[in-house]
Amino acid sequence: MTENKAALITGGAKRLGRAIAVALAEKGFNIALHYNRSRSEAEQTSSVIGKRGVRCELFQCDLEDQAAAASLFSDVRHVFPNCTCLVNSASVFERRTWMNTDPDFFDRIMNINFRAPLILSQAFAQSGNSGVIINLLDTKIAHHSEQFFMYTLSKKCLAEFTRMCASVAGPGIRVNGICPGMILPSEETSGAMLDKMAKKIPLQKRGEMQHVVKAVLYLIENEFVTGDFLFVDGGEHL
Repeated sequence: MTENKAALITGGAKRLGRAIAVALAEKGFNIALHYNRSRSEAEQTSSVIGKRGVRCELFQCDLEDQAAAASLFSDVRHVFPNCTCLVNSASVFERRTWMNTDPDFFDRIMNINFRAPLILSQAFAQSGNSGVIINLLDTKIAHHSEQFFMYTLSKKCLAEFTRMCASVAGPGIRVNGICPGMILPSEETSGAMLDKMAKKIPLQKRGEMQHVVKAVLYLIENEFVTGDFLFVDGGEHL
């Protein structure tokens, strides 16, 4: 019996990462669920995924640690040799201007938002597996954000890497990005505030996690798309 294809989702215990992991499980993927500190949430998500009739294994890793990030994919591949999908969803989202950026914050946000996806993508390519890499970006890459200066810069770096990686990873590996907009409230923004802000974008409403999930499934299933970004933001990037 052929082993199911597997997918590694970083930051898969909560929020968008969780929604993506559950959706891929429903499509028959075994799930390698990465988390850092959210052990209880990861276990809850694993329980939900297990009811979809596939395997879910948990992988704890601090992506800020270069050595740990470098070994994560090999750990996953040892359990799931047929890992054909990597979704880089883990991210640090924090308000910080350029003038308020210190070296520690710079290192933390760049290591998690940019370096870890780069390292994992490299390990994926070196494994010899073919498949697809999807990087979770942000609609903010279309503009400049003073209040989220370093976060936006890290996502712009990841966006450029996505295109460059796609140009050299083919034909066996496709690399794409998804740019979500106003979908989930942050720690600083309530749902009501997000609804009010959304009135200023073309579609005048905020999105739902399933809108991002549908974008992920499209990029997995469409075998003639690479090096592209899907803005799932109600037109905010315009």
